[in-house]
Amino acid sequence: MARPCKCRRICGLPRCTAFRAETPTAEETVTLSVDEYETIRWMDKNGLDQERCAARMQVSRATVQAIYDRARRKIADALVDGKSISINGGDYRLCHGGECGSCCKRNAEEEKNMQKIAVCYEDGEVFQHFGRTEQFKLYGITDGKVTTTKIISHGEYSHEGLADLLLKEGVDTLVAGGIGGGARTALGSVGITVYAGACGNADAAVNALLAGTLLQNPDFTCNHHHEEAVEGA
Repeated sequence: MARPCKCRRICGLPRCTAFRAETPTAEETVTLSVDEYETIRWMDKNGLDQERCAARMQVSRATVQAIYDRARRKIADALVDGKSISINGGDYRLCHGGECGSCCKRNAEEEKNMQKIAVCYEDGEVFQHFGRTEQFKLYGITDGKVTTTKIISHGEYSHEGLADLLLKEGVDTLVAGGIGGGARTALGSVGITVYAGACGNADAAVNALLAGTLLQNPDFTCNHHHEEAVEGA
Protein backbone atom coordinates (compact mmCIF):
# COMPACT_ATOMS: atom_id res chain seq x y z
CA MET A 1 0.00 0.00 0.00
CA ALA A 2 1.44 3.38 -1.03
CA ARG A 3 2.23 5.93 1.66
CA PRO A 4 -0.25 8.82 1.78
CA CYS A 5 1.08 12.09 0.38
CA LYS A 6 1.89 14.58 3.14
CA CYS A 7 0.21 17.94 2.63
CA ARG A 8 2.75 20.69 1.96
CA ARG A 9 2.47 23.95 3.89
CA ILE A 10 2.29 27.01 1.64
CA CYS A 11 2.88 30.49 3.07
CA GLY A 12 1.19 32.33 0.20
CA LEU A 13 -0.57 31.73 -3.09
CA PRO A 14 1.07 32.96 -6.32
CA ARG A 15 0.31 36.56 -7.29
CA CYS A 16 0.17 35.50 -10.93
CA THR A 17 -1.05 32.06 -11.97
CA ALA A 18 -0.48 32.17 -15.73
CA PHE A 19 2.36 33.17 -18.06
CA ARG A 20 1.68 33.07 -21.78
CA ALA A 21 4.47 32.48 -24.30
CA GLU A 22 4.34 34.52 -27.51
CA THR A 23 5.32 31.69 -29.83
CA PRO A 24 3.58 29.44 -32.38
CA THR A 25 3.47 26.72 -29.71
CA ALA A 26 1.95 28.99 -27.06
CA GLU A 27 -1.22 26.86 -27.02
CA GLU A 28 0.81 24.20 -25.22
CA THR A 29 0.85 24.75 -21.46
CA VAL A 30 3.04 23.40 -18.69
CA THR A 31 1.25 23.17 -15.35
CA LEU A 32 3.23 23.94 -12.22
CA SER A 33 1.58 22.85 -8.97
CA VAL A 34 1.38 25.37 -6.14
CA ASP A 35 3.79 23.36 -3.98
CA GLU A 36 6.26 23.22 -6.89
CA TYR A 37 5.96 27.00 -7.19
CA GLU A 38 6.63 27.30 -3.46
CA THR A 39 9.98 25.49 -3.72
CA ILE A 40 11.01 27.84 -6.54
CA ARG A 41 9.99 30.83 -4.43
CA TRP A 42 11.89 29.72 -1.33
CA MET A 43 14.99 28.23 -2.95
CA ASP A 44 15.56 30.26 -6.13
CA LYS A 45 13.98 33.60 -5.19
CA ASN A 46 14.82 33.73 -1.47
CA GLY A 47 17.93 31.56 -1.50
CA LEU A 48 16.94 29.04 1.17
CA ASP A 49 18.72 25.70 1.25
CA GLN A 50 16.82 22.39 1.10
CA GLU A 51 16.75 21.96 4.86
CA ARG A 52 15.16 25.34 5.60
CA CYS A 53 12.76 25.04 2.67
CA ALA A 54 11.68 21.63 3.95
CA ALA A 55 11.13 23.07 7.42
CA ARG A 56 8.98 25.89 6.01
CA MET A 57 6.89 23.45 3.99
CA GLN A 58 6.84 20.83 6.80
CA VAL A 59 8.09 17.95 4.65
CA SER A 60 11.36 16.02 4.40
CA ARG A 61 14.43 17.27 2.52
CA ALA A 62 14.05 14.40 0.06
CA THR A 63 10.47 15.46 -0.67
CA VAL A 64 11.49 19.07 -1.19
CA GLN A 65 14.28 18.01 -3.56
CA ALA A 66 11.87 15.89 -5.61
CA ILE A 67 9.30 18.71 -5.82
CA TYR A 68 12.01 21.24 -6.71
CA ASP A 69 13.50 19.01 -9.43
CA ARG A 70 10.06 18.57 -11.03
CA ALA A 71 9.45 22.31 -10.94
CA ARG A 72 12.80 23.11 -12.57
CA ARG A 73 12.25 20.54 -15.34
CA LYS A 74 8.80 21.99 -16.10
CA ILE A 75 10.12 25.55 -16.24
CA ALA A 76 12.97 24.43 -18.51
CA ASP A 77 10.46 22.68 -20.76
CA ALA A 78 8.40 25.86 -21.05
CA LEU A 79 11.38 28.15 -21.68
CA VAL A 80 13.17 25.92 -24.18
CA ASP A 81 10.11 24.79 -26.15
CA GLY A 82 8.14 28.04 -25.95
CA LYS A 83 5.22 26.81 -23.86
CA SER A 84 2.98 28.79 -21.53
CA ILE A 85 2.98 28.18 -17.77
CA SER A 86 -0.02 27.71 -15.53
CA ILE A 87 0.21 27.48 -11.72
CA ASN A 88 -2.55 25.57 -9.97
CA GLY A 89 -3.36 22.38 -8.10
CA GLY A 90 -1.12 20.28 -5.92
CA ASP A 91 -1.37 18.79 -2.46
CA TYR A 92 -0.97 21.79 -0.15
CA ARG A 93 -2.49 23.83 2.64
CA LEU A 94 -2.14 27.49 3.46
CA CYS A 95 -0.44 28.31 6.74
CA HIS A 96 -2.47 29.51 9.71
CA GLY A 97 -3.94 32.93 9.01
CA GLY A 98 -4.12 32.39 5.24
CA GLU A 99 -1.89 34.28 2.82
CA CYS A 100 -0.60 36.67 5.51
CA GLY A 101 -0.32 34.22 8.41
CA SER A 102 1.82 34.49 11.53
CA CYS A 103 4.47 32.12 10.16
CA CYS A 104 5.00 34.41 7.15
CA LYS A 105 5.52 37.38 9.48
CA ARG A 106 7.88 35.34 11.63
CA ASN A 107 9.85 34.25 8.57
CA ALA A 108 10.11 37.86 7.40
CA GLU A 109 11.40 38.88 10.83
CA GLU A 110 14.00 36.09 10.71
CA GLU A 111 15.21 37.30 7.30
CA LYS A 112 15.37 40.89 8.58
CA ASN A 113 17.55 39.93 11.57
CA MET A 114 19.78 37.56 9.60
CA GLN A 115 23.44 38.49 9.11
CA LYS A 116 24.26 38.90 5.41
CA ILE A 117 27.71 38.38 3.92
CA ALA A 118 28.47 39.30 0.29
CA VAL A 119 31.37 37.95 -1.76
CA CYS A 120 32.68 39.41 -5.04
CA TYR A 121 31.90 36.40 -7.19
CA GLU A 122 32.76 34.72 -10.49
CA ASP A 123 32.48 31.02 -11.38
CA GLY A 124 32.55 29.85 -7.77
CA GLU A 125 35.61 31.92 -6.87
CA VAL A 126 36.28 35.19 -5.05
CA PHE A 127 36.54 37.75 -7.86
CA GLN A 128 39.66 39.87 -7.47
CA HIS A 129 38.43 43.34 -8.45
CA PHE A 130 35.57 44.85 -6.44
CA GLY A 131 34.86 47.66 -8.88
CA ARG A 132 34.56 45.31 -11.84
CA THR A 133 32.66 42.43 -10.28
CA GLU A 134 29.47 41.63 -12.17
CA GLN A 135 28.06 39.35 -9.50
CA PHE A 136 27.89 39.05 -5.76
CA LYS A 137 27.06 35.85 -3.91
CA LEU A 138 25.04 36.62 -0.80
CA TYR A 139 25.09 34.37 2.26
CA GLY A 140 22.46 34.53 4.99
CA ILE A 141 23.91 33.55 8.38
CA THR A 142 21.89 32.21 11.30
CA ASP A 143 23.53 31.03 14.53
CA GLY A 144 26.94 31.20 12.89
CA LYS A 145 25.99 28.96 9.96
CA VAL A 146 25.14 29.61 6.31
CA THR A 147 21.39 29.06 5.87
CA THR A 148 20.63 30.88 2.62
CA THR A 149 22.56 31.76 -0.52
CA LYS A 150 21.75 33.62 -3.70
CA ILE A 151 23.65 35.24 -6.55
CA ILE A 152 22.80 38.74 -7.75
CA SER A 153 23.97 40.36 -10.97
CA HIS A 154 24.01 44.09 -11.58
CA GLY A 155 24.91 46.82 -14.04
CA GLU A 156 26.22 49.30 -11.47
CA TYR A 157 29.94 50.08 -11.34
CA SER A 158 30.36 53.19 -9.18
CA HIS A 159 31.62 52.59 -5.66
CA GLU A 160 28.65 54.38 -4.14
CA GLY A 161 26.21 52.48 -6.36
CA LEU A 162 27.65 49.12 -5.38
CA ALA A 163 27.59 50.08 -1.71
CA ASP A 164 23.92 51.09 -1.98
CA LEU A 165 23.11 47.85 -3.80
CA LEU A 166 24.63 45.74 -1.02
CA LEU A 167 22.99 47.86 1.66
CA LYS A 168 19.55 47.32 0.10
CA GLU A 169 20.21 43.56 0.20
CA GLY A 170 20.88 43.82 3.93
CA VAL A 171 24.60 43.08 3.63
CA ASP A 172 26.79 44.01 6.60
CA THR A 173 30.04 42.24 5.59
CA LEU A 174 31.91 42.02 2.28
CA VAL A 175 34.59 39.48 1.37
CA ALA A 176 36.69 40.72 -1.55
CA GLY A 177 39.98 40.23 -3.33
CA GLY A 178 41.41 43.54 -4.49
CA ILE A 179 39.63 46.71 -3.40
CA GLY A 180 40.70 50.34 -3.45
CA GLY A 181 40.43 53.16 -0.96
CA GLY A 182 37.44 54.80 -2.62
CA ALA A 183 35.43 51.61 -2.47
CA ARG A 184 36.39 51.05 1.17
CA THR A 185 35.21 54.56 2.02
CA ALA A 186 31.89 54.08 0.20
CA LEU A 187 31.25 50.74 1.92
CA GLY A 188 32.31 52.04 5.32
CA SER A 189 29.95 55.00 4.99
CA VAL A 190 26.97 52.60 4.92
CA GLY A 191 28.30 50.37 7.69
CA ILE A 192 29.64 47.45 5.64
CA THR A 193 32.77 45.77 7.03
CA VAL A 194 35.35 44.74 4.40
CA TYR A 195 37.62 41.69 4.47
CA ALA A 196 40.10 42.18 1.62
CA GLY A 197 42.75 39.98 0.05
CA ALA A 198 40.64 36.82 0.07
CA CYS A 199 41.02 34.34 -2.78
CA GLY A 200 39.94 30.89 -3.92
CA ASN A 201 36.55 29.24 -3.48
CA ALA A 202 33.85 31.69 -2.34
CA ASP A 203 31.96 29.22 -0.13
CA ALA A 204 35.20 28.18 1.57
CA ALA A 205 36.11 31.82 2.19
CA VAL A 206 32.80 32.48 3.95
CA ASN A 207 33.09 29.33 6.03
CA ALA A 208 36.62 30.36 6.99
CA LEU A 209 35.38 33.83 7.96
CA LEU A 210 32.72 32.29 10.20
CA ALA A 211 35.34 30.00 11.75
CA GLY A 212 37.74 32.91 12.31
CA THR A 213 40.40 31.42 10.02
CA LEU A 214 40.00 33.53 6.88
CA LEU A 215 43.39 34.59 5.50
CA GLN A 216 43.13 38.20 4.41
CA ASN A 217 45.24 41.29 3.88
CA PRO A 218 43.50 44.51 4.95
CA ASP A 219 45.94 46.55 2.83
CA PHE A 220 45.56 44.46 -0.33
CA THR A 221 44.58 46.31 -3.53
CA CYS A 222 44.22 45.11 -7.09
CA ASN A 223 46.66 45.80 -9.92
CA HIS A 224 44.14 48.15 -11.52
CA HIS A 225 44.25 50.53 -8.55
CA HIS A 226 48.03 50.24 -8.27
CA GLU A 227 48.48 51.25 -11.92
CA GLU A 228 46.17 54.24 -11.42
CA ALA A 229 48.24 55.38 -8.45
CA VAL A 230 51.49 55.13 -10.45
CA GLU A 231 50.05 57.06 -13.39
CA GLY A 232 48.76 59.81 -11.12
CA ALA A 233 51.97 60.08 -9.09
